[in-house]
Amino acid sequence: MKKNKLPDRQILAEMYAQRKTAMLNIARELKKCIEEAVQDLPTPPTIKGRPKEFTSFFNKYIRILKGNAPDEGFPRITDLIGIRVVCPFLEDVDTATAMLGKLFDIVEVERKGSNYSFKEFGYESTHILVTIPENLTKVYGDCGCDVAEIQVRTILQDAWAEVEHELVYKADFTPFDDLMKRKLAAVNANLSLADIIFQEIRTYQRQLNGEMGKRRYSFFKKIEDATDSLLFEAAEVQSDETPAGGEKTDRASGEFKHGVKGSSSMDDLLLNALYAHNKNQFNEAIYFYSRILEMNPDTTVRALVCKHRGMANFARSHYDAAIEDFSQSLLLDQKSYKSAYYRGLVKSVLQQYSDAVDDFTLSIAINPYQHYCLYRRGQAYYHLGDLPQALADCEAALVLEPNSTVALQFLEILRKKLRM
Repeated sequence: MKKNKLPDRQILAEMYAQRKTAMLNIARELKKCIEEAVQDLPTPPTIKGRPKEFTSFFNKYIRILKGNAPDEGFPRITDLIGIRVVCPFLEDVDTATAMLGKLFDIVEVERKGSNYSFKEFGYESTHILVTIPENLTKVYGDCGCDVAEIQVRTILQDAWAEVEHELVYKADFTPFDDLMKRKLAAVNANLSLADIIFQEIRTYQRQLNGEMGKRRYSFFKKIEDATDSLLFEAAEVQSDETPAGGEKTDRASGEFKHGVKGSSSMDDLLLNALYAHNKNQFNEAIYFYSRILEMNPDTTVRALVCKHRGMANFARSHYDAAIEDFSQSLLLDQKSYKSAYYRGLVKSVLQQYSDAVDDFTLSIAINPYQHYCLYRRGQAYYHLGDLPQALADCEAALVLEPNSTVALQFLEILRKKLRM
């Protein structure tokens, strides 16, 4: 049997050193390129990059020699330059992988760990071989390889990989005791489960925030119709209080997430309430909000749900019930500036402007940085005939939000009234 010729470590070290500067520069440029591409993602991953150290390179080369004859000259090892893309959530791994496909020429994609059974342990990671752009090798020279390896994984996968590398990959022997193997498998399973749970929570939050945005739009649209029309006779004006993008027709569709009356989870009840709320099924929404309150949640949750129910009561023109809900929310959470603000809005609709001013003032005392609350208080002062105070609030609102369309329009009205 032919034996592979042992490599001369000193010669390889000298060859490696000659290419080390090129490796460092190319790794830096690849890292910079990826960082620029991911900076606009909702949760940008962390990018790490560096060339392989010579000792690691040499040890890997020796392992390769055990089963394969070496090429003449400098050996071809695909991860001489390694980039790591560490993502917060599982879904970001696919997003980052797709993005890399647009940035580079992909040679190979390997999803390590995907073939493990539930009884086995090992790290999961997506390894992508990309062709090193020709312009980089022209500028920085030969780095000893024409590809770089990019590893894409979650934060927890990365943590496991670091520990496993020390315990298993670099060790002289791997654990052979069944109990120890089971412990390692359990740790890996817990980390994988945590990744899945984090992703589920993120997906739920996205659904919840989306439904809350739609609910806020319908609430403020009714406020605009009831109050701004008293000031503005021009065409429709986009409110500063509506969700970004002003998606006026984006309503929830389909059935409730878990059936109309079958849900028992507090989170599911809240999501169902928001779905109903956004479909203008206010009685159903109030039913779900009330069910949550009957479960006697903690004070923070009760305050939040009372605030939501108040908005639903307002939507069906049950103004007294809405005021009661907002008052209860504020009683439970005295820092809830939004509850005070919403109560002031309802009172503005009822043309109880003096009481509305008190609520807006309370809200501003809790959180002074609300341009929309200052604008609404100025509007209430306007209806009370206190034009100087209305002007002061309007100008203060524009200091916080200079591009507020409604505040700018209001300012023009006040200046004409005051003949400024």
